[in-house]
Amino acid sequence: MIINPKEIYTKSNLLSLLRLLLVIPFWILLDNFGDPNVRYFTFALCIFGAITDVLDGYLARKFNEVTEFGKIIDPLADKIVIGVIILKLYLIGIIPTYYFIMIIGRDLIIFLGGIFITSRIKRVLPSNMLGKITVTNIGIVILLFILRVDTSYLIFKMIYGLSIVLIFVSLIGYIIRASEFLKQKNYESI
Repeated sequence: MIINPKEIYTKSNLLSLLRLLLVIPFWILLDNFGDPNVRYFTFALCIFGAITDVLDGYLARKFNEVTEFGKIIDPLADKIVIGVIILKLYLIGIIPTYYFIMIIGRDLIIFLGGIFITSRIKRVLPSNMLGKITVTNIGIVILLFILRVDTSYLIFKMIYGLSIVLIFVSLIGYIIRASEFLKQKNYESI
């Protein structure tokens, strides 16, 4: 798969690249997690990142700028930003080890599997709805941790529990989807 350099400079891809650069302020801001003002600013920055995520997909479709590069950079930016935030929250003792491992493990499996699938079928699989729902739910959990919501609240427990279920369900969904594309590719080559 060859990416045309002109594909990089679209409105939607530049938004994805901007979102990727947010890892720097997130990392720095979370060093001062104890300061409520820093947490609120971090929360606002997360909302800004989420808006750029929604906006880049909208712009790509509206201006017919869906590119192979965009199919790579958009989910990669999401995974890196969430990974950096999760890592920092883990390092400062805000999230439990098992949750950190589940999120990072899922994303690594999907990332490495995506590289393998792309090398086999010579195209990038676009994100699917289940993956987007999972990332949105994990994002909400992260926001609740950033706002220091009481983790004993029933609503927090429900959202947190749902994120754990979605981590496993979406991973299984990605594996099934990838195997279907591989089977389809194998049938085409016979």
